[in-house]
Parts: sequence; structure tokens; C-alpha cells
Amino acid sequence: MHIANAVHLTELAAADEILNLPATGQYGAGVDQRLHAQAAANASPQKLTFQGDVALWTVAIKPDKTSKFEQIMTRVREALAKSPDTARQRQAAGWKVMRIEKPLPDGNIAYIHVISPVIHDADYTVMQILYDAFPDERLALYEMYRDAFAANLSLATGPVAVDLAPGVPAPAVASR
Repeated sequence: MHIANAVHLTELAAADEILNLPATGQYGAGVDQRLHAQAAANASPQKLTFQGDVALWTVAIKPDKTSKFEQIMTRVREALAKSPDTARQRQAAGWKVMRIEKPLPDGNIAYIHVISPVIHDADYTVMQILYDAFPDERLALYEMYRDAFAANLSLATGPVAVDLAPGVPAPAVASR
């Protein structure tokens, strides 16, 4: 899945699609879930990639599960750092997660993934990063993340318009 510009993620895709979470509770009694598991294992996961220089991805986390979410993101950091893939290592260098202090109206806690610079064509799917690095922990990691995750809230991506850092040349001003 390639995401560009600003979108409200509830209009874009279900959380399981963005996060590579297995579907839960969608099959009725009597359906052989082993067939679903086998089909899911054979399907190639969608990549979550971003355009532009910066991505701001906001998620809602259940208030009593924030420590679990932060544990998951710490494991993502470990996975990216230990990867022999230099693109994965570059992802870690430019990815921070900020916690918003004030709870959302529904009580959930917003976290913003601040990704700068975006590594083009790199997969930012949290669960896929974890699955690749810790295959023996797939179920435990999935359950921890699923239990903490409430919703995707928004995503904004794009180029840097003006860099305020000293020594960085100012871009040409576009006339309108």
C-alpha cells in the first residue's frame, strides 16, 4: 500500500490492512479457520510505504495499554537496528514516536509516528517488521499490539517546504 499526502485512515483502509494484523472475529461458527490461516500465510503482505520527505502517522492506543504499545515500538527499534538491511537501519534513524499528553475525547491516547526522512520503498508495516525479525514471537507480538491498538487516525506525507536548520539553503519560493 503506497500512501501519499494527507488522508484520514478510516477512509483509506481497515487497521488490519495498514498494520498487517490478521483478521479477528469475522468468521462464524463452523468455518474452518485453518483454511483462512493458510490463505493468509500464502498471501504476500501489503507494504506500507510513504511518499515525500516526511510522514506523520497518528494512531490511537487504548489508555490502559500504552506501556504495551511502547514495548512493541521498542521491539520495532530492536528489529530495525539488528537488521542486516541498511534500508531498515536507515528507517530506525529517522523514525520517532511521540505521545500526545492530552487524551482524545474517547479516552484513547494518540501517538504520532514522526518519520523523517522517509526511506522510499521501505516497508513501514509495524507487524511485518516484527515478524521478519522475531518469527518465533509472532503470536505474542501480534496479540500485544492488537490488544493495545484502537484506531488509525490520520496520515500526512509530503516534501519539506522550508527547513529552518542553519546552513540549509532556502528553496525557491513558488508564486501563486
